[in-house]
Amino acid sequence: MTAPASKTFVKTERADLCDLFDEVGADAPTLCDGWLSHDLAAHLWIRETDPIAVTGMVAKPLAGLYERRLAETKSRWEFAELVEKLRHGPVRFSVFAIPGVDEGANTTEFFVHHEDVRRAGDAPQPARALETSVEEWMWRRLKLLARAWFRRAHVGVVLERLDDRSDHPAEPDTIRAVSGSPIVTLVGQPSELMMFAHGRTTVAELKLVGERDAIDILLAADLRV
Repeated sequence: MTAPASKTFVKTERADLCDLFDEVGADAPTLCDGWLSHDLAAHLWIRETDPIAVTGMVAKPLAGLYERRLAETKSRWEFAELVEKLRHGPVRFSVFAIPGVDEGANTTEFFVHHEDVRRAGDAPQPARALETSVEEWMWRRLKLLARAWFRRAHVGVVLERLDDRSDHPAEPDTIRAVSGSPIVTLVGQPSELMMFAHGRTTVAELKLVGERDAIDILLAADLRV
């Protein structure tokens, strides 16, 4: 039986990101503020092996622990060795090794961070054409979590799907992420809407429709998760 495309996608994203890490080296820029590729690889490793430390990214009392673990990870392993560890997937006793967890928890994570490397630097790469089944997965995830991701938007936000599905309805498929007025409508493929929802607002390839002041408010919001 063929694995669902989303399960295949999360594995290929991990592999492709590791290939890109090997290509660009430890000091390549990323879209993550203040992070080079070595920092990003260390973050991904800590996320799968040290869940207490990684909560320091959102819990201020643990911020110091996370920063220490990040520095320790970078000094413990050379970049190439760290990338190789990351390539092999979560360690045996990681929660991410539980069947089914990898797809749900890592599909968005590896996609966004893959793009953080692809679209950074002086010669950013354009958006990729993803399989329809992957775009469908991302659209379902946006339906589930868009309210949380856009909670700090300070304006109403509607997501409008734009892609080449053969079964696309006559009326656009939309998600009301945040109620309120004025409203900004984001029009794009689910993968690009996902990039915007994760704070990559300057590189997401989509169209923003609304009053100029409202768009400026949305672009200034801290949407990073």
